[in-house]
Formats: sequence, structure tokens, C-alpha cells
Amino acid sequence: MEQRDFKKIVEWLGVILKCPICGTKYNLGKTQVIESEQNSVNNDARILIHSDCSKCKSSVMFNVEIRGPDVFSVGMVTDLTGKDSNKFKNSGPITADDIINLHQGLKTFKGDFISALADKK
Repeated sequence: MEQRDFKKIVEWLGVILKCPICGTKYNLGKTQVIESEQNSVNNDARILIHSDCSKCKSSVMFNVEIRGPDVFSVGMVTDLTGKDSNKFKNSGPITADDIINLHQGLKTFKGDFISALADKK
């Protein structure tokens, strides 16, 4: 089975896709592959791409799926940077303990975000 050239897919997307906010074509220099996978048995591939608009600075994530000769793409405006996208990609799912800890923290939260988010040394 042939291996998909993800760089060529990103280049193709850069030519056809425009920023949903301002209509500017995407710059490949501001586009990165967050995650990709291939299934050589079915000749399917999936690629998750993050791109920043060079004009309005908005960010978009695209999920592209290739199933044989068909290509499907879904884009979503996001406030995540490329660095954020990589960070969250490598984190695990939220657990019940995470939610309980958040709930406990909110019970005592007094509305001072600066103090709450400051490094406790």
C-alpha cells in the first residue's frame, strides 16, 4: 500500500482553504501537523492540522480523513495556539478526581484569579 505524504496534504490544504474569519489563504509556515495516522490495510489516513492566520491571527484546527479516493475535512476556529494543541494532545483524559478537585477549589474561590493562578513557591 502507498504511504500518504502528509506534507503534500498540508500543501494542498494551504492552496484551497481560507481563513473563515477574514478569507486569507493559509500560510504553510503557520501550519503544523498535530497528529496523523495511517491504516495501510484500508488505505485510510487521518491528519489533525493547526494553522494560524497570518492576517487576522485567528487559529483553526482541521481534521482531514482520507478513505480510499474520498477526502473529508472539518475545520474549527479555536483559541488554542499550536503549542497548546501539542500540549493537550499529549495529556490524558480528564478524570473524576480532576473534577472533584476543581469542585473543591471552586467552593473556596473568592474571585481573585491573579492569586489563584500565581505560582505557589
